Amino acid sequence: MRSGNEPVTARSALRLRFWLSLWGLLWGAFGTTVFALVGRPGWAAACGVLLLVATVDLTMVLHHLRQGPHWQPGRNIPPYEPDHGGQGR
Repeated sequence: MRSGNEPVTARSALRLRFWLSLWGLLWGAFGTTVFALVGRPGWAAACGVLLLVATVDLTMVLHHLRQGPHWQPGRNIPPYEPDHGGQGR
């Protein structure tokens, strides 16, 4: 169901992004370390870039989560205006 004002009321799944960026951070650090130890500088650099991107994303997500309900409304705030029985069609 579309209400027509999605860009205004859109919400990001910040907790999911937190866990995914943490996963990317762990794999980026692991990959950078392992590939550097086995002498594969190209793959180590690629994993280093992943590590950098995951770190920046994790920082942004934590910043938005700490800003509170302005960025991450609670479960009692709907993501869109409720349907009023087909009015406005």
